[in-house]
Amino acid sequence: MALGATIYKANIDISDVDRGYYGSHLCTLARHPSETEERLAIRMLAFCLYVGETDMRLEFGRGLSTEGEPALWEIDDTGAIARWIDVGVPDIKQIRKAAGRSDEEIVIAYGEDRIDPWWKQHCADMRKVDKLSVAILKDAEVAQMLPLMSRTMHLTVTVQDGVVWLSDSVHTAQVQMHWLLKRD
Repeated sequence: MALGATIYKANIDISDVDRGYYGSHLCTLARHPSETEERLAIRMLAFCLYVGETDMRLEFGRGLSTEGEPALWEIDDTGAIARWIDVGVPDIKQIRKAAGRSDEEIVIAYGEDRIDPWWKQHCADMRKVDKLSVAILKDAEVAQMLPLMSRTMHLTVTVQDGVVWLSDSVHTAQVQMHWLLKRD
């Protein structure tokens, strides 16, 4: 019998000074049995950084078990994919395919031991994808987010000058996206 997803409920209050966005969101995240807590935390972080940027819906993908879907995507009223957000170090074929299906693609890479070889191998090809942006998160910053992850969480997220502060009633994490490739 296959294991089911673990459900996380998050009440998130966002104050993004950089974008001038302020909002509260109730989110349900499904953590696939093979998904790490690090990946779950980064998906949640990506949601906080991109929600409300446009009038389109930003949604979590169905997870690791669903091939051909991102960690998050922003879909317009016609069903077209405006923004594709991937987490991890995806294969260049996946990156090209996602770029072909969306108007913008963002990869948030984590796992410093995997990022350097992945970037060195694929950076020339990634630079050819004109709608791709690639950011990395440092391991120490990702580790700061893990105590915030619980099945039921209430988080306050503040973004200012590119720095993200996440906190609950006990823990605080400070995270910053480090861009390897940024398209405007």
